[in-house]
Amino acid sequence: MRLAQTYLQLPETLYAPTQPSSVSNPSWVAFNHALLSDLGLDESWSGPKGLAVLSGQTPLDDSTPLAMAYAGHQFGHWVPILGDGRALMLGQHQDANGKSWDIQLKGSGPTPFSRNGDGRSSLGPVVREYLASEAMAALGIPTTRALAAIATGESVHRQSIEPGGILVRVAQSHIRVGTFEFLARLGDVNATQTLLDFCIQRHCPEFLGNADRALQWFEWVVSRTAELMAQWMQVGFIHGVMNTDNCSVVGETLDYGPFGFLDAFNPTQVYSSIDHAGRYAYNQQPAIATWNLARLAESLLPLIDTDVDQATEKAQSTLAVFPQVFQAAFESAITRKVGLDPTQENHCQIAMHFLDLMANNDADMTWSFRRLGSLSIAPDPKDEVVRALFDDPQAFDAWAVQWRACLAQLNEDDERRGARMHQINPAFILRNHLAQEAVDAAVESFDFGPMNKLLQVLEKPFDDQPEVEAWAGPPAPEARVLTTFCGT
Repeated sequence: MRLAQTYLQLPETLYAPTQPSSVSNPSWVAFNHALLSDLGLDESWSGPKGLAVLSGQTPLDDSTPLAMAYAGHQFGHWVPILGDGRALMLGQHQDANGKSWDIQLKGSGPTPFSRNGDGRSSLGPVVREYLASEAMAALGIPTTRALAAIATGESVHRQSIEPGGILVRVAQSHIRVGTFEFLARLGDVNATQTLLDFCIQRHCPEFLGNADRALQWFEWVVSRTAELMAQWMQVGFIHGVMNTDNCSVVGETLDYGPFGFLDAFNPTQVYSSIDHAGRYAYNQQPAIATWNLARLAESLLPLIDTDVDQATEKAQSTLAVFPQVFQAAFESAITRKVGLDPTQENHCQIAMHFLDLMANNDADMTWSFRRLGSLSIAPDPKDEVVRALFDDPQAFDAWAVQWRACLAQLNEDDERRGARMHQINPAFILRNHLAQEAVDAAVESFDFGPMNKLLQVLEKPFDDQPEVEAWAGPPAPEARVLTTFCGT
């Protein structure tokens, strides 16, 4: 079992070599054999030797695990040093296509960046991130992945005494906006250039050697981030803590903490227990992503142009494309979700009006889109499966008249259109109450049955799966989860 450690090419200020701490009695909670196969990793990773390495009992062959340094703006406030306080980068694996993947441990013990913390994780956040990352991946949304979850056999002290856990995470990169901020605030332009070229070499080698590669790469990051925001929002995902240290520079969903998925469509919804002002509400995510990217642009200014005014103008012009990319991607997605043609402006307008209709009528987002695909081009008693979701069913009826007029223009039979809509409108998402039930079972009873069953369902989010139909719908009022936590 070997991994490269390419992060050693970076300036030494960006990492601290650290070994994971051993634990008393590790055991597998879950192992992602499908991901193991996709990556082309040896099966020994899922056996006793893999468990010993990933739990810190045995060092990885010829490895230099390290904790990464970074800074960040947390809720808009500058924090000059954060870093991996409970995470360790084991190294990188190159798959059969030549693509490099980070393998990281979360909850593996203290690092120089732990800030007096124990560097451990409760089992609850491990289960939540495993579920969330695999649910997002199955939905086709760029995300870090979960290779394994491990119970440490030890307890951690949080609000109460809880079982400990380790998440084994896979990502294209763990470099964040905050990584660039860290070096920029140190005033180390050469180190920032090294970090930039490292990112370009790994993700955009076609930019190498170009005089304007800093601006080219920034434009690439802007576009990928804008598209990611559109993908989050089309399934009702709320990250919950979009600080710059939680914002990946490769357009992947990174660091699942107090996240949540919308039940009723509420554009101002906040789940995070620490987001008192709604900074990271559902509808604020594109604006916050733009704000975070502006901090990245500031960090890159000396590399964009030696003239600060010219650099600022170039960076601002590049960042200005974010709203256009996001809006185009989001409107196109919502229009396709209602079965219409995103190339026709009136179709887009009717589709976006459906969002307003849901918001004004407390309609469940996932069910509204999914059930819409079962309706016919002509009014029918089946309409009731959607009408019943709206406080004012007649408001839906009025919208449906316009919707059906657009459908008629497409001249597509109901069955084909419905099948197409069901391939983009999931029947199952990681609803907050289901995630909480799986976490509670794991933490309180060491029962991973609910987690494993939920994983099986979420692997096929676009299939009806009638045997677990109850999991497709919103929770009963008394079961709603309205507050989520970081769990650190």
